[in-house]
Amino acid sequence: MKLKCIVIDDEPLALELMRQYISEFAELELIQIFDDGIEGKAFLEHNIVDLLFVDINMPDITGLELVASLVNKPLVVFTTAHRKFAVEGFELDAIDYLLKPIDFERFSKAVRKALDYYKYLNTTTSQPAEYIYVRAEYRMLRVDLSTIEYIEGLEDYIKIHISGQLHPVLTLMSLKGILELLPSHQFSRIHRSFIVANMQVKSVIRKNVQLRSGIELPVSNSYRHFVQNWQG
Repeated sequence: MKLKCIVIDDEPLALELMRQYISEFAELELIQIFDDGIEGKAFLEHNIVDLLFVDINMPDITGLELVASLVNKPLVVFTTAHRKFAVEGFELDAIDYLLKPIDFERFSKAVRKALDYYKYLNTTTSQPAEYIYVRAEYRMLRVDLSTIEYIEGLEDYIKIHISGQLHPVLTLMSLKGILELLPSHQFSRIHRSFIVANMQVKSVIRKNVQLRSGIELPVSNSYRHFVQNWQG
């Protein structure tokens, strides 16, 4: 697997640094660099690109405006000297954002995430999924299914509770939406507000599920079949 990528940045030094970093990865093929956002946009509109590294703060057209204008968007990694732009990048489904000055270790992490997400999007195997990607923390975040304890639905977002992790992963998604991504034999909805990982269930008593961590969750009447079918 080799991803075709381009870099758009109005700073010559930044372009050269990105060129050097990309050359360290056999999985990446740098096909073009641009110091002008308008020219880069025109190239993207007429060529297939898998991965785009683009600076946010450019004259004539910002990186955010450029990506938002594309009909067929590649995977995107934003670069910026301003942390405040991360939220807007998140809304455009960016894989990651890199804060300048960019060190190689942080760049490598973004590339590995892009490669992994590209594989995730293009996998056609019948093998059960081992992980999913959700939008969280201003970027696409990988969540290994084996680590999920339960998922809690709130008004406009969900909390993915991870075993051994103090803070849950928050993402703008419905319980119905996340359930469609999860293997049905591994996860069950037990309430309008809860999905549990079946392997995390220790016991089912009347209308409550007790998880191995000791947490108890309610089972609503609409999902009482979970209680009836639970094998223990």
